[in-house]
Amino acid sequence: MLYLQEQHLMIRQTVRDVVAKVVAPKAREIDETCAFPWDAVKALGELGLLGVPVPEKYGGAGMDNLSNSILIEEVARHCGSTALTIAAHVGLGTYPILAFGTEEQKMRWIPQLASGQAIGAFGLTEPDAGSDAQATKTTAVRDGNEFVVNGAKMYCTNGSYASTIVFTAVTGTDAAGRKQITAFVVEKGTPGLVQGKLEKKLGMRASDTRMIHFEDCRIPVANVLGGEVQIGVGFKKFMQTLDGGRISIGALGLGIAQGALDRALPYAQQRRAFGGPISDLQGVAFKLADMATWIEGARHLVYHAAMLKDADQPFARQASMAKLFASEVGTKASDMAIQVMGGYGFVREYDVERLYRDAKLCEIGEGTSEIQRMVIGRSLVKDGCGF
Repeated sequence: MLYLQEQHLMIRQTVRDVVAKVVAPKAREIDETCAFPWDAVKALGELGLLGVPVPEKYGGAGMDNLSNSILIEEVARHCGSTALTIAAHVGLGTYPILAFGTEEQKMRWIPQLASGQAIGAFGLTEPDAGSDAQATKTTAVRDGNEFVVNGAKMYCTNGSYASTIVFTAVTGTDAAGRKQITAFVVEKGTPGLVQGKLEKKLGMRASDTRMIHFEDCRIPVANVLGGEVQIGVGFKKFMQTLDGGRISIGALGLGIAQGALDRALPYAQQRRAFGGPISDLQGVAFKLADMATWIEGARHLVYHAAMLKDADQPFARQASMAKLFASEVGTKASDMAIQVMGGYGFVREYDVERLYRDAKLCEIGEGTSEIQRMVIGRSLVKDGCGF
C-alpha cells in the first residue's frame, strides 16, 4: 500500500518473522489446551512490540497506531488468541493510563507494561451491564484516603495475568440522580481482588478470560485514573478507550480473514477435481475473489481509522466502521475458507475451523456489531455523511 512508510514495512516484516518462529507453531496446541501464550508474549516483549504506540519516554517503541494495527493483523493471521492478548494489553490495559493518567501514574505503570514485563487488563462489562455500560453496579465508596470497592467485572481479558487492571465503579450520583462513574487502577495482589474461574469459550481459547470480583477491596485515592479531580468522570474516558480499541479488534478480524485466505487459496490451487485444480472452477474462484475483495476493503478501513487517530483527527465513526466491517469479514471469510476446503476445512489439522471459531468474538467484544451500527447511525444523524 502506498501510504505504508518504511517503519510500517519494517514492523510488518519483524512481526512476520517472530510469528513464524514462536506464534504459528504453537497456535493449534494452545487452542486445544487453553494455555496462555507466554512464549509469544515474552518474544514480542523482548522486541519492544508490546508498547508499539507508547512514547519512548515511557519505555515504548514510540511508533504509531497504524504500526500497532499491522502488528495485531499479522499475529491474528496465525493465532487469534495471541492477537487478542496483545490487543487487550495495549489498547485497553495500557492506553487509558497513557491517555488519562497523571504523570506520576504513567511513570509508575507504563514502562513495565510497554516493555512486556507486565500485562494490563480492562474491566467494564458486568453481569447486568454489557452493551449498556452505564448500568454498571460495581461501587467504590470513599473512606479517607481509600475507596472500598465491591462488585464484579465479567469477561476480563488477561484478568489473571495482569499486574494492573483499569476498571470503572460508581462513586456517587449527580444532582439529576445519574450515576457518577470513576475509573481506577487496581494492582494484582490487592486484598479483596479475587479472580474467578477461567471461562470455557467457543474460540480465542488461549486468551485468558475470567470474572474479577471486588470484595471490600481497598484502593488508594492515588489510584483514581487521572487523580482526584477525575472522580465521577471516568465513563467518558472508557468510551474514548473503546473507540481506539475498536481499531485493534478490526485489525484482529482482518488478520483472521487474511489467514483464512492464506490457507484456502493454496489448497484450491493444489486440490484437483473434474480434471484440474478446483481454483479453476467458477464456484470456487468466485469465493476466493469475494474473500480477497472483502479483505482489501477491511484493510483500508482499519488502516484509515488508525491514521486518523495518529493525526489527532476525529475517528470514532471510522473506528466503528472498521470494527464492524472487518469483524464480519473475519467471520465470512473463515466460513468461506471452510467451504472451499470442504471436509479438510472442517477438521482441526487445517486450522481454518479455529480461525472460524476465533472470528466470532470480533463481532461481540468491544461493542457488538449492533452497537457499531448504532454508533455509526447516530454519528450520521448528528454530523452528516462527512463528505
